[in-house]
Amino acid sequence: MTDLPRAAAPTDDGPPPPPPDREGAGLAPDRADEQRVVPLRHPLRWVLTAAVLVVVAQIAHGLATNPFFQWGRFRYWFLRPVILHGLGVTLQVTAWSAVFGLLAGVVLALARMSRSPVLRIVSWVYVWLFRSIPLIVVLLFLANFQALYATLSLGVPFGPHFVDFDESRAATSMVVAVVGISLNEAAYAAEVVRGGLLSVDQGQHEAAAALGLPRHYQFTRIIFPQALRAIVPAYVNQLIGLVKSTSLVFYVSLLDVFGRVETLGSTYPGDIVPLLLVATVWYVVLTSVVSVAQFYVERYFSRGALRTLPPTPLQRLRSGFLDLRARARLATGAAR
Repeated sequence: MTDLPRAAAPTDDGPPPPPPDREGAGLAPDRADEQRVVPLRHPLRWVLTAAVLVVVAQIAHGLATNPFFQWGRFRYWFLRPVILHGLGVTLQVTAWSAVFGLLAGVVLALARMSRSPVLRIVSWVYVWLFRSIPLIVVLLFLANFQALYATLSLGVPFGPHFVDFDESRAATSMVVAVVGISLNEAAYAAEVVRGGLLSVDQGQHEAAAALGLPRHYQFTRIIFPQALRAIVPAYVNQLIGLVKSTSLVFYVSLLDVFGRVETLGSTYPGDIVPLLLVATVWYVVLTSVVSVAQFYVERYFSRGALRTLPPTPLQRLRSGFLDLRARARLATGAAR
């Protein structure tokens, strides 16, 4: 066997000589750089993708060509003032109910985690009760509340009354809708907030207490901001359900989008389907806006917890376009 020449050790006279030529030494040349890496093929993925595209195309074709949907009447009703007025009512009920429901949920969650047994029991009973009763029952009960209590008063139990007011004047359709949905929303928001607070590591509580910070400062500046990362996704999901729950206020004589559609459908029975499509599209638009807001709120509160923030939809689109262009160039080069 022929011994290969070894590289000379460095000396003080100069740098070591270059390594011997591999071909001259009888070795095969290293052609790793000349080999093209072939990615693993996934035929099943392409088959499923093609099947999904075919189904989506069939659905789109059916929606576009079926005369039963009456897209001309849909365009006529979509931006009519009567529909937009109902949309405004939906936004008002959603906004007020979301604010009051979240505030009440925070209070109930803190009461549930309180050291007072009375507060814990009352909070648990409230959450248990309103999660058990359907929302439509709550709304109908409040709509007929004046039949049980014509006047409401504040004072000493079984004693004198200090303040009396007429319940029939205060209980308008808007008030009944907001109060009913807020009461129902508070029960679910309380569990969302409590779960977020429990997700904060116990070491954070101990560290804040070791610094001697007041309890309210510990909650507002340390505990609650960290809990928001767990609260926001769950509560926004609940908020999307709240947007759709506003369709039930029609049963307490408040005409939101769904109420307007139902009323117009009774007047124009031939336009029932396009009117239902109008309500459907508006609810899809509202929930989509909430979903986009959820993404950016989650991204904001993930700062400091993630090394790299999740890309925005525009960044994803740009990255996908650049990747597609790179694949096209690679395919063109391979074809040549």
